[in-house]
Amino acid sequence: MSGRRPNVVVVLTDQQRWDTTGVHGNPTGATPVFDRMARTGTHVEQAITPQPVCAPARASLQTGCFPTTTGVFRNGLALDPALPTLATCLGGAGWATGYLGKWHLAGEAGGHGPVPEERRGGYRHWLASEILEFTSSAHRTVLYDERGEPVRLPGYRSDALIDAAVRFVADHHDEPFLLFLSLLEPHHQNATDDHPAPEGYAERFAGRWVPPDLAALGPSAPQGGPYRHLGGYLGQIARVDEGVGRLRDALRSLDLLEDTIMVWTSDHGSHFRTRNAEYKRSAHEAAVRVPLALTGPGFDGGGAIRRPVGTLDLMPTLLDACGVAVPDTVQGRSFLPLVGGGTDPGRPEEVFLQISESQVGRAVRTSRWKYAVTAPKAHPWRDSGARRYVESELYDLAADPYELDNLAGLPSHRSVADELRKALLRWMERAGEAAPVVKDAPRRRRPGRRAEPQVGELPWEGIRFGHR
Repeated sequence: MSGRRPNVVVVLTDQQRWDTTGVHGNPTGATPVFDRMARTGTHVEQAITPQPVCAPARASLQTGCFPTTTGVFRNGLALDPALPTLATCLGGAGWATGYLGKWHLAGEAGGHGPVPEERRGGYRHWLASEILEFTSSAHRTVLYDERGEPVRLPGYRSDALIDAAVRFVADHHDEPFLLFLSLLEPHHQNATDDHPAPEGYAERFAGRWVPPDLAALGPSAPQGGPYRHLGGYLGQIARVDEGVGRLRDALRSLDLLEDTIMVWTSDHGSHFRTRNAEYKRSAHEAAVRVPLALTGPGFDGGGAIRRPVGTLDLMPTLLDACGVAVPDTVQGRSFLPLVGGGTDPGRPEEVFLQISESQVGRAVRTSRWKYAVTAPKAHPWRDSGARRYVESELYDLAADPYELDNLAGLPSHRSVADELRKALLRWMERAGEAAPVVKDAPRRRRPGRRAEPQVGELPWEGIRFGHR
């Protein structure tokens, strides 16, 4: 460590489940670089997104605020430009700031490609696309520069963005910098509904791993079995892992690796349409639990953080690690005190989630329990919240880690649900939401498998939402 202010590199994948990584038991060997980061740095074992939808999760990562606070409670809405972001905070303190890849925070009125300067969250150096999946394919990557001009990058999409990241760090090696590298992989390609991995990669991973939740739910998935996606999905992740290794090599060659905080996480996961008609938008682990590893100053040798931590906390954690003041607007909490086995006595035991687009929902997750509620009369595209919710899900993650047995409504678990409801209401108040009424789940005698309302039970059934 040279004593200079640390650089920050955030690698954000799109729609990556936590259990695609070797440190979480995946047997395919797709992520040796991530696994090494987790083992030599700090590994947040139970990292939970604040919202299992692209734009809301990304707004929270930039601001440390809940989606309803940022104004981005669903896709297609613009980030409130008045909110301080990671880039405005570090940029104001003297860091060069750069953004590469998918943005998704300028609002649907601006289109799919160029992002106006005032909508870039304070990033100065810019090579990005508002919705990268709509302006690129696996081997045709089109981004837009600071003037709004299209730039086509050669190579496989994640390779092309890694190459641009290497150029950025080389150009800014003599000053502290923040680079936010937002990849599309392993998100599906919307137009074709597949996961286009580089040549030979899908074949390399096909048939080698099926997560237990998909194995149990796949045959009855609303849109057909998910297994055909897994080879390409893991192949995409493996190529990203190789690319992150190249980026770390570039930092090492520039004598910057020891001075650089590097983060790898994702916006949300994927249940491959086993829980609803989309890939995410539910409170299940497959949609909300993501990988999170950090290396560099303050995080090397930090070991594992075993308690649940929200990725909402990443922005204040990075500011804390850089010695930059955390704005009063931030609703997250730095987890730097937890690194290296430390404690944080004021930290709540639960992580809070907001859910939109498929439903207006809220949830809390502890180390053992998942408790979720749904607003039956709220519109999931129009309404950011509701005044009345009904309990919809309760899972014992210790006994049922893949959430196959819904305990909501069982008299045997009424006291557990009551305590978790109190925690949920406290969290909603912290997030600035009006205190709602939460009705008990309908009483029943045995656990159920059905965790999502069926067709015809919700007033908005038949409305088509954008698959982003």
